[in-house]
Amino acid sequence: RTRPPGGSAVRRLPPSLPPSDQPIAWTCRSPELQLPASASLPRQHAGASLQSFTAGAFSRMEDRPRTISTTSSTYTASFGSSARSCDRAFLRTIPGLLMVAEIVFGLLVWILIASTEYFSVSAFGWVMFVAVFYWVLTVFFLIFYITMVYTKIPQIPWTTVGLSFNASAALLYLLASIVDVVSINQAKKATDNNCWIASTVFAFIVTLCYSGNAYFSFQTWRSRDQGP
Repeated sequence: RTRPPGGSAVRRLPPSLPPSDQPIAWTCRSPELQLPASASLPRQHAGASLQSFTAGAFSRMEDRPRTISTTSSTYTASFGSSARSCDRAFLRTIPGLLMVAEIVFGLLVWILIASTEYFSVSAFGWVMFVAVFYWVLTVFFLIFYITMVYTKIPQIPWTTVGLSFNASAALLYLLASIVDVVSINQAKKATDNNCWIASTVFAFIVTLCYSGNAYFSFQTWRSRDQGP
């Protein structure tokens, strides 16, 4: 107790014991348990309010792993279904093997011609166009069949498209092979003759491959056309 001059005794409360009706502010370092900066609660209600707020925050934290797990399982199921849509068995069929042969030998045709001075003989430009054009389309159709994209676009008659593609490729490759043979006589360099002769042999092999695929495409087209 202290007695001021000319006054009565005054009792001072310790600074560590605030009155029960004095508002107190709560602070927390955790972002899940952080109270607003302006929030203040009376001491008699602070315990119950903080307990309910903490329980709600921890319940929100417990919900997070379940959300991540659901997203992960959904992604796994989606990836698995897309992986099963690949038809790798197509590569073991006769049309699939013929398409692989067309890609390999067709690549050799235009690489052998491109490695020479083919522009000195204008006819080789036609051979290069046919070889590169049908090589790119064959690669596209091979990926198309393996991934089974055609099943997602049933409006297009893919049997007719395949028949038209293989028949036109066989015909144009036959013409390119004949042009390749005739153009060899116009060669001026003996070193280029060897490459052009090899490209002619591979061009005839590619012609046979496209003819075989045209035959199988025709059989499939006729069987579907005569179906019930």
